[in-house]
Parts: sequence; structure tokens; C-alpha cells
Amino acid sequence: MADLFDTPSNTPSDVPQASRPLADRIRPRALSEVIGQEQVLGPDAPLGAMLAAGSLGSLILWGPPGVGKTTIARLLADASDRAFVQISAIFTGVPDLRKVFEAAKLRRQQGRGTLLFVDEIHRFNKAQQDSFLPHMEDGTILLVGATTENPSFELNAAVLSRAQVMILERLNLADLERLAQRAEKALERALPLTGPAREALLEMADGDGRALLNLIEQVAAWKLAAPLDTDALSTRLMKRAAKYDKSGDEHYNLISALHKSVRGSDPDAALYWFARMLEGGEDPRFLARRLTRMAVEDIGLADPQAQVLSIDAWNTYERLGSPEGELALAQLVLYLALAPKSNAGYVAYKAARAAAKQTGSEPPPKHILNAPTKLMESQGFGAGYQYDHDSEDGFSGQNFFPETMKRPVLYQPVERGFERELKKRLDWFAKQRTRRQT
Repeated sequence: MADLFDTPSNTPSDVPQASRPLADRIRPRALSEVIGQEQVLGPDAPLGAMLAAGSLGSLILWGPPGVGKTTIARLLADASDRAFVQISAIFTGVPDLRKVFEAAKLRRQQGRGTLLFVDEIHRFNKAQQDSFLPHMEDGTILLVGATTENPSFELNAAVLSRAQVMILERLNLADLERLAQRAEKALERALPLTGPAREALLEMADGDGRALLNLIEQVAAWKLAAPLDTDALSTRLMKRAAKYDKSGDEHYNLISALHKSVRGSDPDAALYWFARMLEGGEDPRFLARRLTRMAVEDIGLADPQAQVLSIDAWNTYERLGSPEGELALAQLVLYLALAPKSNAGYVAYKAARAAAKQTGSEPPPKHILNAPTKLMESQGFGAGYQYDHDSEDGFSGQNFFPETMKRPVLYQPVERGFERELKKRLDWFAKQRTRRQT
């Protein structure tokens, strides 16, 4: 017995084949026909093993647009003999959810399960996400959520504890070529493109299968006397905008790639990721701030000029603006990538914070405290203090830590860049301190 929320699995026979969108015409009819995602769908992969064992559980499909999340969910419903119900978190409110759950309960009483596919599930708030929990637990629904955002940050822990996260990957060029061949078979003709132009078309899709099929439909509609070359194709088609969300996963992924490329002393990779972020519309001021952080965290005192140049480049950008000022930031990227690296200062700072947290109430030793009053002087404040400038080499070697605290070693400079010189000084002070305290 069908109800309002059942979705027909087949297209009505009165809809002409040629009038249907290409993506719908070549939609896989079995999981084995899905292109890509072998890391999830293969026989020994998580989903393949679940289906083979007949133990399909709730899932979160995490991946970029156009990689098959909706298709996989629909095919999982078919493979597990469940009704497929699809909703979008953008258009669904609490009253709609109640209707979906009631329909699923009715369907269950009639002996059939429900696979509820929730597109953009990360857009539901905490209360809405929590509403799924009792229905997942009692078996009323098998939840399959789709998201382009990191589930660890966007989904409730309670939902994640009841669902397995499956990571879907962008389609590579080989996957896109297979998809193009499937499309040509459905169109019953080859695309009117030269070999290089065909490769350019695949690259325009940028790993998005749906985008590729849309491009193919445009190309197939052209009436051409001869195949187009790359230049002619580029004139007729605009390159698809790169995926970049300044507040989403791509933002964090790309800044991580830039930071690690700088840390790894790879100027070419660092400049590439810097350019990728600018092309995606990133605020150059955000990049300036993060580059300054890299100078402090990963270069530190191995090259003290790195921090100075970071501020200079930042100021240059503020004076010139875009696009001229971006060159100053690009040159900073190159300088930081090629600078000697040390996180000794960063490590020392974290160790000092940990030590301060552990011994935060310990007073300084009395000999380094001032004694502005007679009472304080009588209590021993300042007694025994040695004025370092009175020493022959300007170093007294006295203790400056709390008297009950064992002297820690916090700063350990590396044998790179300017820190090599600082290490020599530190070793000399340590040797003199030991000699004078014995």
C-alpha cells in the first residue's frame, strides 16, 4: 500500500526517454553500476560487507557534490528491500518530520522497512537531529544522511554514535571518462570533441559527475560539422567554478595544506595552495594572519626576520589592496617556505603554560623581590640578590624559579638558522650556572 511519502522507483512509462535529463537516463540500477567509490562499495569494503552479511545499518555519506550520494542511498533501499523516502534538511521542518515518521511506522506495521535519505543533514539543528534517534533505535527508519561538511563538527554525537560514516571521494579522470562513455552510449553518438578537448571537458567537471553530465548535454546539443578543439570548447563553455566555501571544509582543508607545505619547506606547493585559496575568493587578510602565525609557530627564532617580514607583507597588502598587495603575500609564502624551521619556541611556550598551571600559586624566591618597606626588608625580601651587571661577564647564575620548584628545561633550540647561535648562548649560560651554584 503506497502512501504520500513513497517515492516511485521507476520513471513513468509515458515520459519520453529523450526528454528526461541525461543524469536520470543513465542512473545506475544496481550498486555494481556505480562509477567510483570502490573504497566503500567494493566486496571487501564497508558497504559491500554490510550488504553481503545482510546487516545494513544507518549511515552518513560524507563527500563533495556530484559523487553519487543520492544514487547510492536509493540503491541501498532497493538492495535491502526498503521503501526509499527522500527529504532535504533545507526544506523540511518539524511538522514534516513528524509526518515522515508516522508514515514509516505505518509502513513498518505493514511489514516493510523505510530507508530515510536526508540530504544536507548537517543543516538540521540539534533538536531536529535528536528527533531521529528514537526512530533509529526502534527500527522504524534506517537513516542515510548525506553531507558535504565534516560530520565530526556538524552532526550530534548521538547521531554519529548510531551511524557509520562513509567517506565518498571526488571522481578522478578515469571515473569521469567511464561516465562520459556511458553518456555517449545513452546518446547513441560520440561527443564532437578532439582528444585534448575531451580531456579538457573532463577537467572542467572538477571531479563532479553531475556537472560532467550537464556539460555533456550542452556539447551534445551543438550542431557541428567537425570536432571542436580545446580552444573552441573553452570559448563555448565556461570552466566550472572551483569548490570553495570560506566557512566550510574546503576552507580548512586548503589552509591546512598551505600550512603544512610551508612547514615542509616546499615553496611550490605552498604557493599553489595559496593561489587556490585566492582563486576561491578567500580574504587575503585571513591569509596574512595565518602566514604570520606560521612564522611564529614553525620558524620562530630560527629566523627572527620571518615574523618581521610577515608584518611588513601584511602592512603592504593593507596599503596596496587587491590584487597588487597579494604579490607581497605570495613572496612571503616563498620566504617562509624556504626559511629554517624550528618550533622550539612554540614547544617551550606550551611547556611553560603547563608548568604555570601546575605550580600557579608558588611565589617567586625572596631574593628577587623588591623590599620597598622596612617590614618587607626584615622579612628577607631582596636579601642576597646579585645585580647581574656587577658580575664580570654580566651573569650572576642565581635561581629565578620558585624555591620549591625543580628547575625545568623549557626552551631547547635546534641546530638550524639563528637558533644555532642561541643554542650556543644557552649552553654557555647553563655551564656557568652549574659552575657558580656548586
